[in-house]
Amino acid sequence: MATLYVNESGSVIGVDGGYYVVKQKNDLLRKIPKETLEAITLFGNVHLTEPCVQECLRRGIAVNYFSANGAYFGRLTSTRHIKAERLRMQVHFSENEELCLQFAKKIVAAKIHNQMVVCRRYQRKQEAEYFLHKMKLAENKIAQCQSREEVMGYEGIAAREYFKALAQLVQPAFRFNGRTRMPPKDAFNSMLSLGYTMLLYEIYGEVENRGLTPYIGVLHKNQEGHPALASDLMEEWRSVIVDSVVLSLVQGNEVAISQFVKDEETGGVFLTKEAMKIFV
Repeated sequence: MATLYVNESGSVIGVDGGYYVVKQKNDLLRKIPKETLEAITLFGNVHLTEPCVQECLRRGIAVNYFSANGAYFGRLTSTRHIKAERLRMQVHFSENEELCLQFAKKIVAAKIHNQMVVCRRYQRKQEAEYFLHKMKLAENKIAQCQSREEVMGYEGIAAREYFKALAQLVQPAFRFNGRTRMPPKDAFNSMLSLGYTMLLYEIYGEVENRGLTPYIGVLHKNQEGHPALASDLMEEWRSVIVDSVVLSLVQGNEVAISQFVKDEETGGVFLTKEAMKIFV
């Protein structure tokens, strides 16, 4: 199963027999068999025909809407996966402190492990060893934690060391000084933010497809409008999916620093249309 990404402004997505059909401004047609598609993600001015909307709702195919710059707007989704009993069990689970603590430990330990894997994959010589050592110490402390707050404390320690390590690995043109967001202050962070947002709503869909609500989590605090469970489940995959892609693009010279623009009003740095195509 796959997700269809469309970021060509003016494109129209319709249905034709057993296919979803993407028509671009130059009349280029792309056909995707219905049975292979799980979700659709749209960037900017892309239109779905009414028959396509109905088909997505009938098949339970979620449609994610982003701005041309990658800001998330919302999603179109059916109610076919809602399971009341499973939701009740999810709420019960979320109120059991011991179960939540054990789940949180698994997530954070896996996250730190994967961060270390990415650092070792891209390090040249021994640039990141000092930071990897400190991350390993934090990982070893997770099993002894007595509360979710304590787990998150060690997660934060490991995250700081991880981004310090990445800063040593990134080529000078994309050098950054740690994680910044809302808005991202450099090109590297801009790609991370976009990737994390896309990953979050991929997992959001997976959670919904299994009859759960993305808004009741066990690691992150429940906040109005924040899909806490999707955030929880995303943590261990950030580095091996998003960070690896960003590092690959930068280290392989697939994107150039000239393909990013700075908003002088906010100080944020964003991908140009060309960079968006490459990244997606």
